[in-house]
Formats: sequence, C-alpha cells, structure tokens
Amino acid sequence: MDDLELNKIQQHWDTLISSAISWAPRIFTAIISALLIYLIGSWMIRMIKKLVEKAFKKRNMEASLQHFLLNIINWGLNILLFIVVVTQLGVQTSAFVAMIGAAGLAVGLALQGSLTNFAGGILILLLKPFKIGDFISTSSGVSGTVQAIDIFHTKLVTPQNQLIVIPNGVVSNNSITNFTQLGTRRTSLDIGVAYDADLRQTKDILMEVIKNNQYALETPAPQVVITELGDSAVNVSVRVSTSTENFWTMNEELIIGCKEALDKAGIGIPFPQRDVHIYNQ
Repeated sequence: MDDLELNKIQQHWDTLISSAISWAPRIFTAIISALLIYLIGSWMIRMIKKLVEKAFKKRNMEASLQHFLLNIINWGLNILLFIVVVTQLGVQTSAFVAMIGAAGLAVGLALQGSLTNFAGGILILLLKPFKIGDFISTSSGVSGTVQAIDIFHTKLVTPQNQLIVIPNGVVSNNSITNFTQLGTRRTSLDIGVAYDADLRQTKDILMEVIKNNQYALETPAPQVVITELGDSAVNVSVRVSTSTENFWTMNEELIIGCKEALDKAGIGIPFPQRDVHIYNQ
C-alpha cells in the first residue's frame, strides 16, 4: 500500500469522524427528545384511560362495552404515540400509515359480517333497547329472557329453558318488543259468550272478577269491552294491567276466575259450531 492510498484512507476516516462529531449532538438530542415524548405520552395515556373509565362508570355503561372501548382507546393512543416517537427520530412515517391503512382495509373486507354484528353490539350497549333480565321478542319470532349481551351476539333463554344465540346485526336492524322495560304489562283476554247472554250482566260479572284479583292494578283502569259479534259467540275483551313479574300469574287467575264466575251465573261460553240445514225434495 503506497502513500497515496494511505492518504485517501486517512481523508475518508477524517471525514467520517468529523461527520459523526457534527451529527452526534443532533442524534443525542433526537434520542433524548424521543425518550421524553415517550415517557410523557405514556403518562398522558394512563391519565386519559383513567378519566375515560370514570366517565364510563358514571354513565353505568355495560362492563363488556367498557372493557372493549378502553382497549380500542389504549391501542389507538399507543399507535399514535409510536408514530410521534419514530417521527422525532427522523424516520419517515408514510410507510407506517400506508401499512396500517392496508391492514384495516383487508380486515374490513374479510370480516364484513362480524363487523356488522360488532356495530350492532355497540349500538345495543349504547342505546340500551333492552338489558340483561328483560323479556324481549324479535321480529323474526324469537323471544326469551336476555341472559347476556356480548359484542357480537345476544343470548336469550326461552320459557322452555332453551338458549338462543342471535347475531347482534340481526337484533339491531329489526324491530324488538320489550315486555319488561316499562315495568307493567296489560293483558287482553278474549272470552266468547252465548248470544242469549245478558251482555251488561256479563260485563259486571267480569269486572267483579278483576276487582277481586290481588295482582290487578287500578291505574290504568281495567276494562271489559264487547269487541265483536262472532260466528258463534259474542266476544268480550278483558283488559287488565299488572306488574311485569306478576303478569302470567294474574293472567292464569283471570282465566280461571272468569270461567268460574260465568258458569255460576249460567252464562255459557260456546264452542265454535255450525248449523246445518237439510232439505228433502
């Protein structure tokens, strides 16, 4: 190796050292700044999570929804903090943003049905059309007591003790009848009486049965209404309100009481029948 080559190597080495010396303060400053940003950002994320958690508890939000939303907030803030830190270190973040966008699009396309159920679960937990313990019926004909409301599914237990799992997308996009939320239910018991019966006497008898029922509420006032002249009977509707938990007990007692009272008064409850006339020629 001659002197010329040694001089070139020495020049390159000197240039490298001078560059390192000139860049060292900047790199050191960037690392210190990034570390401070990370520490302060982590502390802020913890504070934000605590504040959000207190707000959720103050609004009595469902525990499953609280946990899920807190996880989303935690992941979102940490991703944002990561982007800020690497930006402070001089790394171009456009590639990260593009990767995150592409991954989100791919996941969205692959899980369209699950995302629909997820959105439905969020709506149910936020709007609260029903809660655990309510007896509901859906437009698809499914009914039962709500056992659990998950992010993707709602679980019902039928009166026959059967477990029904319904996707939240189906529940949130269709009509729901909640029999429990208002606290009271009103029965509509239809009774057919014979055409030769005294209808005013029939109404008085049935109203007396209602007054003697311990579960019947006075407000709203009960009603006994003649509703229809049927094919084989005059139809009478008995309408009474009671608390939700006593509905089925009251309904059964009304059926028994009305039948016994009408039998005692000699008012018949005819079964469907037809008169057949035969003409001889």
